[in-house]
Amino acid sequence: MSVQLPFRFGSEVYTWFMSGNGKTHEGRLGHMIEVISKAGFSGIQPIFTWMGELVDPDLLEAKLKEQNIELAALALALDWNEAEETEREREVADHAIRVLQRFPGAILNTVQIPSGRHDLAQRQANLVNIVNTVSRRAAEKGVPCSYHPNSPHSSIIRTEEDYKIVLESLDISATGWTPDVGHIINGGMDPLAKMKEYQPLINHVHFKDWDGAPEFALMGNGNVDLLGVTQWLKDINYKGWIICEDEGAEALEDPDYVTLHDGKWIQEKLIPGLR
Repeated sequence: MSVQLPFRFGSEVYTWFMSGNGKTHEGRLGHMIEVISKAGFSGIQPIFTWMGELVDPDLLEAKLKEQNIELAALALALDWNEAEETEREREVADHAIRVLQRFPGAILNTVQIPSGRHDLAQRQANLVNIVNTVSRRAAEKGVPCSYHPNSPHSSIIRTEEDYKIVLESLDISATGWTPDVGHIINGGMDPLAKMKEYQPLINHVHFKDWDGAPEFALMGNGNVDLLGVTQWLKDINYKGWIICEDEGAEALEDPDYVTLHDGKWIQEKLIPGLR
């Protein structure tokens, strides 16, 4: 997309994952790369445990080069419900780090799979410990990291109080923060205000739209001030990725359409509106 902007736009694959909890489009990462390229995006963020044969760095690199797409990040989504990583969780995280070493600059995007707000204080402390531990291991291998909160009612990081506790406990020498504007507003906060509050932590950004009916909307059809947020990112010379992770209801039936719509909306509506 526009070379005059300090940041670049990419797309997440969760838009395809939504249908059948990943079963409907399982093993189709190559197709997703093709659609994301056709939409005009510069990068992709796959879900690490949902990459199929393209988890092989050789195959992934070849497909990305074929479509002129960069690996912006990998989403590492795990349960992380114990005081420390389980053996399996550590194995998965270390595998993701090894893959990312083949793609310098691509981010390890850590996210907890929500499972309820019981034992909240202890589980938040456990999560911070694990995210920091994983991020330090990645940093030792030269892999940058960014932590991504989410907003389902079963998430332990969804409210303003949650954000303060967790974001202010991150090891900033090893990880940054991924503000997801849709999750922020879904948790009752103003996305731009929260991003300004924790600006020094931002090293990756997720875009989705939200209308509260009950949650997310097709990009451009909701209440998130995406133009205002993008303008602010331009004004502060943010040089990272803006990754579109559209969770509009339309994605359940036609994620290809949603991704192509988002690319067109960014080119024809969002970018022309910037100063």
